[in-house]
Amino acid sequence: MGSKVSTFWRRANCCQCSSCMDRGVSDDRGSSRYNPLAKHPLVSWGMADKTDSPSADVLTVKSVDLCTEENGKDHHTKRYELMSRDEYSGKIPKLVVRRGQPFRLRLVCDRPYDRARDALSLIFTVADEDQPTHGHGTLVGIPVNQFPEQLGEPEEWGAAIEAINGDLLQVLVKPAATAPVGQWKLDIDTKLLSEAFGKSYSLPQAFYVLFNPWCPDDLVYMEEKAHRHEYVMSDTTLIYRGSYNRLRPSVWKFGQFEKHVLDCSLLLIAKIGKVSATHRGDPVRVCRAISAAVNSPDDDGALMGNWSGDFSGGTPPTKWVGSVEILQQFYKRQKPVKFAQCWVFAGVVSTICRAIGIPSRVVTNYSSAHDTQASLTVDYFVDKSGKIMEEMNADSIWNYHVWNEVWMQRPDLGISSDGDYGGWQAIDATPQESSDGMFRCGPASVLAVKLGEVLKPYDNNFLFAEVNADKVFWRYTGPHHPLKLLRKDVLGIGLFISTKAVGRWEREDITSSYKFAEKSEEERATMLKALKQANSYFSRYYLNEEFNEVYFNFELRDDIKIGEPFSVILTVKNRSSENRHVVEGSLHVDTVLYTGKDRESVKVDKFSVTLEPGTEESIRMIVEFHEYYRKLRDQAAFNISCMATVLDTEFEFYAQDDFRVRKPDIKISLLGKPVSQAPVDVQFTLENPLPIPLHKGLFHLEGSGIGKPLLFKHAEIAPGEKVSNTFTMTPPYSGRLTLAAKFTSKELDDVDGFLAFLAHPRPEDIITEVEDNVIVARTDVID
Repeated sequence: MGSKVSTFWRRANCCQCSSCMDRGVSDDRGSSRYNPLAKHPLVSWGMADKTDSPSADVLTVKSVDLCTEENGKDHHTKRYELMSRDEYSGKIPKLVVRRGQPFRLRLVCDRPYDRARDALSLIFTVADEDQPTHGHGTLVGIPVNQFPEQLGEPEEWGAAIEAINGDLLQVLVKPAATAPVGQWKLDIDTKLLSEAFGKSYSLPQAFYVLFNPWCPDDLVYMEEKAHRHEYVMSDTTLIYRGSYNRLRPSVWKFGQFEKHVLDCSLLLIAKIGKVSATHRGDPVRVCRAISAAVNSPDDDGALMGNWSGDFSGGTPPTKWVGSVEILQQFYKRQKPVKFAQCWVFAGVVSTICRAIGIPSRVVTNYSSAHDTQASLTVDYFVDKSGKIMEEMNADSIWNYHVWNEVWMQRPDLGISSDGDYGGWQAIDATPQESSDGMFRCGPASVLAVKLGEVLKPYDNNFLFAEVNADKVFWRYTGPHHPLKLLRKDVLGIGLFISTKAVGRWEREDITSSYKFAEKSEEERATMLKALKQANSYFSRYYLNEEFNEVYFNFELRDDIKIGEPFSVILTVKNRSSENRHVVEGSLHVDTVLYTGKDRESVKVDKFSVTLEPGTEESIRMIVEFHEYYRKLRDQAAFNISCMATVLDTEFEFYAQDDFRVRKPDIKISLLGKPVSQAPVDVQFTLENPLPIPLHKGLFHLEGSGIGKPLLFKHAEIAPGEKVSNTFTMTPPYSGRLTLAAKFTSKELDDVDGFLAFLAHPRPEDIITEVEDNVIVARTDVID
């Protein structure tokens, strides 16, 4: 910028002394006012004697048209509530644009702009910065050049005249592709080329600058159009929950364009995440701060986690259907919102990232390891009866864990054997372990995780263990006896890593982006590489005796629906043609939280079988509804296990598995053809699957075109009864829309359903139909 300072209007005799500070540039009404930017050395403003006043010929800016319609379309920001305000709502629209790309301002002046005699400059300052400085990139002064092609280099701010039409002066402004994101103030200064001082006009409200995935010079640039639509513009997604043997999608409304969401996102980054304005243009710093600011243990961030099962004083995590209500509540009260678990943290993180322009998606890892000791193993200890000893188990395996990925380049990580580390980066706001003194995680390059580069910043070792740790079961017989390794499972962690597919309401499996194929040479080599880097070799004491004469097969039978009984079966086969064997043991069914913690025993069956040579026995345990119902946790997760001993040997068999009972879906259907801006009736239905009545039933519905959430109450729903409700909604625009429903009652909760549908354009909006029946309509759909 040094070379450009000379183009500004310096007062050669201005000494920047205290007396000069009393002088000013004239505002658009001709009166003299103090300008706080005058004391910054970047722009030594024209300072006149107190008796001086600007020439009457100096161009006066009377008002500025933000061109919200044109800028909103060009910058893909027209869906922000800030941009759609109008004078009838009583609120002034605010401009939202993306960095690295020109936006348009239309200046209304008191006379036509004259290229031969007028000069114009723009001064930008970060709105919440008390002392903006040029060196920190929080104060920018630029001349307005004469022609549109003079906007400068990508990493520079630039401005140029686009058109002159009478008293209207059309100006293009290009924020630098590295500019800090957030709110910026703008001052427009005018003068005559022949004179030393001029006038200044201040834009009445700040405008917003966001990251720009459409700009190749931005670190968050995303090349494919369909991916930008899915990961930046789409306001609804599927979040996968359940267990690896029952993947359950539920809909989540991001609502990144809704009222207060952008402002709350910027507040969390600046105030809670404590990212200085200087560094708000760095997506790595911003995303690391977001992962800390969304949780609350050490900074009173947006959400308070709760895995206790007691949600009094707040909202149970399973009742949330989106981020908007959470962020609006935090923005209003600026206190952590109660309560959240991993998928809620992740839903809010993606809302914030998409709101500020960083491509983001929600990712679910089934059988996810929580390795507290950085050993790259998850160690379980069981007693001689096969009961898990929770007091000794610091590690855990979550049925599933949900985190986020954000898209950006990572020039800070260098080059790997497979290229650079840019692309998807994992961040996690669920407060599990502290990182550099705060509960946060990432951004960790997904490629680095796959390659076993556990020392790369940030928190790659924790992410690597979540998807790759070995599951190890030990039998503990007392403090003075050695541990016995019962079983080592190298295949049970990091299964079916899932996210919503691009442009489809289906699951995309992304396991291969985190790890090589199980049992492959690359997978074991990567694990050994990570172990060496982590410097953690876990001693194994002594191994279980190898014994092949007795074969065990432990399985869960039936598609388990809530309200019905289920069975667990152990098959034991004597492979010997000569020896007789006696097997004793027990089958266990426990309810657990989805985190694998706080188990409660539902049923234990002990058994003893005698196997003649070549024979097979099956041990079946049936669990009735009345046995498990009162012990169900909030997400209906179970753990089943078996401990068995072949008496005449030292061989012990241990196996365990996780599952959840299936809850019903809410069926949603349209009763007519959905058309943009035309009402259509919607019906939703639910059947009570339990053999007992449901009391105080409540349906909660959200979606595009509904406005505030709709609530439908049912005092009682009899066993097997179907209930239906109908309401009317109006699709706000044509294109892909979604409706989401959630049901809760005293006896049954965490029941949901969703409908994705295509709203057609209005007949008057259809411009043409081409030969293959593809409709081209006026663009009320954002691409």
